[in-house]
Amino acid sequence: MTNIYIVGIGMTSFGKYLNRSVKQMTSEAVNSAINDAECKLSDIDIAYFSNAAQSVLEGQATIPGQIALRTMGLQSVPIVNVENACASASTALDMASTWLKAGRGGIALAVGAEKMFHEDRDKMFSVFDGGWDIHNSKKATEALLHLGVGVDDPDVDNDDNAQRSIFMDVYAALAKYHMKCFGTTQEQIAAVSAKNHEHSQYNYLSQYQKAISIEEVLAARKVSWPLTLPMCSPISDGAAAAIICREDELYRFDSKKAVKIEATVLRTGSDRKPEEFTKHITHVAAQQAYEESSLGPDDMDLAEVHDATAFAEIQQIENLGFCEFGEGGHMSISGETRIGGNIPINPSGGLESKGHPIGATGLAQIYELVAQLRGDAGKRQVEGARFGIAENGGGFHGVEEAVACLSILSRC
Repeated sequence: MTNIYIVGIGMTSFGKYLNRSVKQMTSEAVNSAINDAECKLSDIDIAYFSNAAQSVLEGQATIPGQIALRTMGLQSVPIVNVENACASASTALDMASTWLKAGRGGIALAVGAEKMFHEDRDKMFSVFDGGWDIHNSKKATEALLHLGVGVDDPDVDNDDNAQRSIFMDVYAALAKYHMKCFGTTQEQIAAVSAKNHEHSQYNYLSQYQKAISIEEVLAARKVSWPLTLPMCSPISDGAAAAIICREDELYRFDSKKAVKIEATVLRTGSDRKPEEFTKHITHVAAQQAYEESSLGPDDMDLAEVHDATAFAEIQQIENLGFCEFGEGGHMSISGETRIGGNIPINPSGGLESKGHPIGATGLAQIYELVAQLRGDAGKRQVEGARFGIAENGGGFHGVEEAVACLSILSRC
């Protein structure tokens, strides 16, 4: 099995762009990756295109990748469409890497593009409706809400009735359960949000670039207690891309810029019980990724995790082994996860600040890791970064994500 390297990365700014199409954002991200790799579009042997919302919002189903990529000039090569909820883009990278390892070609493109912002807000939020078992949604909602019983909102008279994704209520229920089991506090969750917004002010591609304090996070509009608006990822548009190659093709690129893919792991969740934290999909996937790469959590210099809410970051740093289960809140408020801390988490600003265009998110995490490992992250640079891990989860089934995809990268 040959080694696989990332030789080019590209990303658009994330935000709300009514006048930008999936085609335009795909072209921008791919051309940026091509320029970074100093190669040509014709060098690409296969492309994996990630998108999760276009079929719902625009009706462009079944062949979105063929449409978007041929429009920008990529023709004749195999193009595979990847839809795997919020983990679609990292899944595209995993599949592209696997294809190269199988010896089917030498150079592959993984690209994710998403246009989620829509004039019709009802239609926009309907994108999330299919992210769990639609035949069992009522029962699932009741079971999840039951997890938070005994942890009450101190401000029940100030309920927020604004439109939101059902997954914000899911994360709120999981946060309450974590509070009940481990004593995690709303202030600790707010510390995650404040830290990520602080990081994002140094990321010119981030949707939000303004630092806010823990107090401001706590005082913000409530979405679903204990979550306030700055603790939740926004609706976003954007695209990200990576060009990868086999080791025997690396001579065609600038090896000083190359970043090695140490491991990619894709897993589906299980019917575990809520209290079986060590069986969480991400924890199991992380153990596999560490084993495959002969590395461990102590080797990681930074991580990009799927903080669809600030609580999710607390959950995932526990799953990745950066602290014991139940200690994620304490670790987050201690400052250890800031840039300059023991293990910087989401130096990009994370989903809460950078944005979360579903089909592009996983590759945006890869973009950040590559920039960090190259030493190109500017004011948000993690000093001496050599190893990084990205965790990208998607959908929901039972008491956890339906799918998780983890990637470990290293500086050559």
